[in-house]
Amino acid sequence: MIRENGRATREPYNAAVTAILIVEDDDTVRETLALHLRAEGYEVRQAKDGQTGLDAARAETADLIVLDVMLPGLDGLTVCRILRKESAVPIILLTARGTETDKIIGLETGADDYVVKPFSLGELLARVRAGLRRGSASRGAPTELVAADLRLDLSARRVFLAEREVSLAPREFDLLAALMRDQGAVLSRDLLLARVWGDDYPGDPRTVDVHVRWLRQKLEADPSEPQRITTVRGVGYRFEG
Repeated sequence: MIRENGRATREPYNAAVTAILIVEDDDTVRETLALHLRAEGYEVRQAKDGQTGLDAARAETADLIVLDVMLPGLDGLTVCRILRKESAVPIILLTARGTETDKIIGLETGADDYVVKPFSLGELLARVRAGLRRGSASRGAPTELVAADLRLDLSARRVFLAEREVSLAPREFDLLAALMRDQGAVLSRDLLLARVWGDDYPGDPRTVDVHVRWLRQKLEADPSEPQRITTVRGVGYRFEG
């Protein structure tokens, strides 16, 4: 269930043309979310099960998808994996589970964010706005970022290391891009959190540490002695160009 703690007053992101797909089998949760998102000015589409949600995402372009994990038929993680192979649309997972392992599994399927029930409407709306900003930025990205044998194709959201493609989750890609855009500069956790997750993201700054660890595992020859993404103790991280 949703704990209502008051309407958010911030203006919605590009609400006039922004479509959000809610895939949730709980009628009360789905209708309540739809009601409040519409009140914020968003266009809302709904689906009650995984297959219907997948079909809806393929049939009509959505700017962001709010996707429950526990769905009849195709579960939310499966839907997320399928969609991530076909699209870079921002996906926020909803789940009653809340362990660190569950969060990691959800993010590694390609989700951009993870919200545990019960949650406040204010929190969800903040994450929706942040997700939409990231999606818009990625669609408008210029060309590519290059550092030695590492290349990011920003428009296609693909990463190549020594011409071998590396699979990154959407948030990992955004974090790497943020670091590479300021090669040689030390970026604090709070700054990275604002650039990648959004200014109004209510999560823990240590989320950055988890994603840096995942990037090192995929990009560093020896993750225990990183050469590309180094730690500046007490400050944050630096990408060594």
